[in-house]
Amino acid sequence: MSTAEQPLQPMSTDEEALVRELGRVMIVLPRVVDADMMREQHLPLSEYMTLTYLSEAPHRLMRMSELAAVSNLSLSGMTRIVTRLEKQGLVERVRCGEDGRGWNAVLTDAGLARLQQAWPAHLASVRRHVLDHVEGSDLTQLVRALRRIATDTPGDAHPRSTS
Repeated sequence: MSTAEQPLQPMSTDEEALVRELGRVMIVLPRVVDADMMREQHLPLSEYMTLTYLSEAPHRLMRMSELAAVSNLSLSGMTRIVTRLEKQGLVERVRCGEDGRGWNAVLTDAGLARLQQAWPAHLASVRRHVLDHVEGSDLTQLVRALRRIATDTPGDAHPRSTS
């Protein structure tokens, strides 16, 4: 039976509160972590996360389209971020060896050093804004629920698997 054929069940008060608070978190959390990173490291969260993804990739290299996908950005948005990082010497762009048509972003040694320098500020921000608020919770269950939400949501999102 499709959703259109099933009678819709109204949300309970707790369900409504969850949906509203989740929406607020999706907007507020990136803003406050970004503000902390800018204040303490002069490094936007978008650039920090780009360096992070590259640091975790084999050979510290990712195809630009893959990097955009794991960052949930358009290719043009990721290109702007990589261009800024490239100007700082933190990332280099090289042609893809597989087909020569696409581009790879490669984390430089300077980029890895910058990531390591910024990591404590990011950790402190995430602890303050997230982890301190879920202390004592079943984090494994929470991660599973959030992963199901992210992976069961249709659209342009390309969730990154951490399993």
